[in-house]
Amino acid sequence: MFRCSLSGVQFECKTVYAGSMHETAAATAEVDNSARPYHHGALRSELIAESLKTISERGVAAVSLRQLARDAGVTPAAPYHHFPDRAALFAAIIAEGHTLLYKRLGDAVSVAVDATAALRDMLVAYARFAADHPAHMRVMLRPEAGDPARHPEVADTRAVDLLRATVVAAQREGALPNADPEPWVQLFWSLAVGYVTLWVDGPVEARCHALGTTPEEMIERVGDAIASLLRRPRG
Repeated sequence: MFRCSLSGVQFECKTVYAGSMHETAAATAEVDNSARPYHHGALRSELIAESLKTISERGVAAVSLRQLARDAGVTPAAPYHHFPDRAALFAAIIAEGHTLLYKRLGDAVSVAVDATAALRDMLVAYARFAADHPAHMRVMLRPEAGDPARHPEVADTRAVDLLRATVVAAQREGALPNADPEPWVQLFWSLAVGYVTLWVDGPVEARCHALGTTPEEMIERVGDAIASLLRRPRG
């Protein structure tokens, strides 16, 4: 956790991050368990794991509950005991992705020396999460994949709340103007999501290759540039 001159800032960020660690552990365990041999007691996890595999290999549109049943070796009706339709399956993937992303961002914040470093590291962590979990990210980036009215679990704001707390900390440190934090929250979030979207869809990788670098290296440089701007004296 980064330390600021005001102890309340540190407490605020720590509170946002620490609130749901048991949920993070559960989701992480669910992802890790996907590699175990199938058994009926773990059908829900198996269906999610098979869906992620399908998305990685053939895209989101290729996911079918009927095909997942065949892949899992169960009857065609079995998946519907866990997911009434494909939208419910996608909602579960989105919820799992939110929890894993929140943990990744929280880990980045927890070792940052100050709020500026935390903002920089959160941007890098978001991009690296997308690289490590591309199938999750492909579903998370599709607004039509999860309807919050039907599946409230997709409306997970913990990651944005953590970003907001970090922006407020940066304002109190003097790295950002001390005004409404929401425009800064939207700016940093849009930058992260925009970069990841272009990375997942290909243009960033092609551009980085042309520049003799990689998306991983480029996001580090982007983060460094942002941190440099934030640390520049304002006047």
